[in-house]
Amino acid sequence: MTNWPLRNKAILWQFLPPNGPDQNGRWSAAEWVVMEPHLILGIGELLWDLLPAKPEMAGAPAKSVGSLGGAPANFSVMAGRLGSHAAILSRIGRDDLGRDAVSTLDPFPADTGFLQVDPDHPTGVATVEFKDGQPQFVIHQPAAWDFMELNDDWVRLAERADAICFGSLAQRALESRQTIQTLAAQTRSDCVRVFDVNLRPPFYSSEVIQESLELATVMKMNDAEVPVVLGLLGLSPTESDDSAALRRGGERLLGEFPTLRMVAITRGPQGSMLIRRDETHQHPGLPTKVADTVGAGDAFTAAMTHYLMLGADLGTINEAGNRWGSWVASKAGAMPMLSAEVLEHMKRAIEQSA
Repeated sequence: MTNWPLRNKAILWQFLPPNGPDQNGRWSAAEWVVMEPHLILGIGELLWDLLPAKPEMAGAPAKSVGSLGGAPANFSVMAGRLGSHAAILSRIGRDDLGRDAVSTLDPFPADTGFLQVDPDHPTGVATVEFKDGQPQFVIHQPAAWDFMELNDDWVRLAERADAICFGSLAQRALESRQTIQTLAAQTRSDCVRVFDVNLRPPFYSSEVIQESLELATVMKMNDAEVPVVLGLLGLSPTESDDSAALRRGGERLLGEFPTLRMVAITRGPQGSMLIRRDETHQHPGLPTKVADTVGAGDAFTAAMTHYLMLGADLGTINEAGNRWGSWVASKAGAMPMLSAEVLEHMKRAIEQSA
């Protein structure tokens, strides 16, 4: 057994004996088999989102609210909550924000033991404002996660990973871009490699999109990103954002990149669409009282990846992504606290939808 941290300890699975019941219909003792949880890696940016200032007491200045995030960290926390051993591969500064990041993540089921510490560059920071309920980001640079180094520990993790998730933002700098793409190339052929596009102007290019899709087995983006991605790749952009146009956009990508097995398109309150070469599934979305949408897409991606690894059908995968994305959107921040009761309720609701 691998010596994982205790909070990621192995899972016991119960199997009924292979010969079935005896002639009286009775089963002999069941067998218990110890299995390791899936190893999932969130690779890329770890940063503090500085949310809009909140009014304080009369006469006192408003204060900005700091929320730890970054798509790979949000993804890893949710993946850990769903039962995987989820490790965050990123880089922080040797500063107070870096130390605060580690202490903030400590209560969550995400492994921070492989974070790199940069002596020269600060921990990442983004300023967040909301327009029509959607977050708008100003991501400051340089940041420590622009300088992620390829090391033996990270390579060994990539070689053993059951799934990885990486995006375009963390590839804005050459060093981190090379590290991310090398790690993706080191994974096993059966590893689920999720490219979560996550376009943040001006930190993307046609080259990054092309190279990432050549490595990915799953691509995830939102409906607004579909025409941008198709245009960057020189493919015919979608004519509209309706279901048929989005499906055609996903099919073009599947036709262009042989390694891709699925394209996931989130549509905000209109749900999401999962597209494979032989099957498409649409989910209408769930009624949600939105607090803010930061991290909701990352929760969708984590739940999608979790159920994809379990071999679930597209309907279950889509239901899981929408339920967890909706739950995060109904809370403030990207990593809201989650009780055991809510976790079990969500799992049962997803299972019952299958």
